[in-house]
Amino acid sequence: MIGGCWRGTGRVVQVKIGVVTFPGSLDDRDAQRAARLAGAEVTPLWHADADLHDVDAVVLPGGFSYGDYLRCGAIARFAQVMPTLIDAANGGMPVLGICNGFQVLCESHLLPGALTRNQHLHFVHRDQPLRVANNTTAWTTAYSVDQEITIPVKNGEGCFVADQKTLDALEQEGRVVAYYAQGNPNGSLRDIAGITNERGNVLGLMPHPEHAVEALTGPGTDGLGFFTSVLKELVR
Repeated sequence: MIGGCWRGTGRVVQVKIGVVTFPGSLDDRDAQRAARLAGAEVTPLWHADADLHDVDAVVLPGGFSYGDYLRCGAIARFAQVMPTLIDAANGGMPVLGICNGFQVLCESHLLPGALTRNQHLHFVHRDQPLRVANNTTAWTTAYSVDQEITIPVKNGEGCFVADQKTLDALEQEGRVVAYYAQGNPNGSLRDIAGITNERGNVLGLMPHPEHAVEALTGPGTDGLGFFTSVLKELVR
């Protein structure tokens, strides 16, 4: 494998990652850059276009889709691209929702729970240590269990909540992908920073791995593994 290309038996397979842009998306270009640095071909996807254009995986980026009116992600859930994306995710396509994208995944019922106002009622932006708890998903195989990584967090509504039964199930089934380490920035229950669906192809993460892919501009390159993981998953 070279980057996102698999060379063998006389053929070259280029992995295509689509990044959706909603009105109010802020980090779509950052997610595109992270995917390219990992070695993928990037296809920009528009919220009003139902066609996924033959991509192999999709990233829902951070930002303030539709101005975060009603609830964060509540309007984006009804964008024209979402029914196609939901069907693809249910069929096994890898989907990563970052920050606002995580909120959209919960509003779309691809993931359980909800993201609510930070417990301290303030927007938080800092480099955040995480402890990786599950390295078997399509997006996390580059990491080891209990590995501590640092990627930025920036949110005002990043507090993950769910009922006790759901929280117990997430932990017992190994579906918590990452926990906040060295302090919880937003009051998320049980320090949960990211979760996956039962199949392991849909992942929601509140911190921003796309902002930790180059040593020059971020707190190291700890976030790049999310993108290289999915390339490896798709070409194996």
